[in-house]
Amino acid sequence: MGNAGRVLSVFGACMLPKLVDLTYDLFRSFDRAPTAEALNACLLRAVARLGVESTFAGVIPMPGTPRVRQAAHVLIDATPRGWTEHYFKAGHLERDPTIRRLTTDPTPFLWSEIEPLYRRDPAATRVMDEASSFRLRQGFTVPLVTLDGRVAGFSFGAERLDLSPELRGMLHLVAAYAFGRSVLLSEGPVQNPVELTPREREALQWAAAGKSEWEIGEMMSISEHGAEKHLRSVHRKLGAGSRAHAVAEAMRRGLIT
Repeated sequence: MGNAGRVLSVFGACMLPKLVDLTYDLFRSFDRAPTAEALNACLLRAVARLGVESTFAGVIPMPGTPRVRQAAHVLIDATPRGWTEHYFKAGHLERDPTIRRLTTDPTPFLWSEIEPLYRRDPAATRVMDEASSFRLRQGFTVPLVTLDGRVAGFSFGAERLDLSPELRGMLHLVAAYAFGRSVLLSEGPVQNPVELTPREREALQWAAAGKSEWEIGEMMSISEHGAEKHLRSVHRKLGAGSRAHAVAEAMRRGLIT
């Protein structure tokens, strides 16, 4: 039985409520972390029980960014020693199949799910094979989008990673919140008490249900632009770096259910 299997057997029938409790406990511990490094150390301790050995998160550099400046876009790096330096020096960013996937598809994915595609590309295969030699044989990547529309990603890696759909969902939410907190920690102190208007709360509740701005506008009998305006205001008030982070933060504060 894999690590995730052992976790599931412990949680049993109460797995989902306990996953929710674990997630909220993590959010609270993230709030207490004084630095991104402390936040990530807390995260690693929590997800180690799932078999996760390393984490990596950052904003994808603009095309043409010199290799020496690409590493400046990294927010969290807890990968095996030597991997990140080798990665950027070798120019792997342009060849990395996980980067190609997260910039073209917003859904989280296991690295094994893209193997049939990258095995046709020798350069992409080289990236993944070299990652394997650094104990990054398997992983799970969560695509994210910043408030200014930049694509970002958060990856969990290990020699072996066995994740159920429920655990992937938990890691998706945790990654979004941890990434947002890392952005805020890198920018300075967070502004606290938050109060949403009824319309902002309604718009965010629909966003949490996966509705687009156009759909939210239809549900609320307002224009798509009006829905976008409500969500921008919510993001600003919550200090969120993405829609997923705003939803996670609002859930943690009890602003939405």
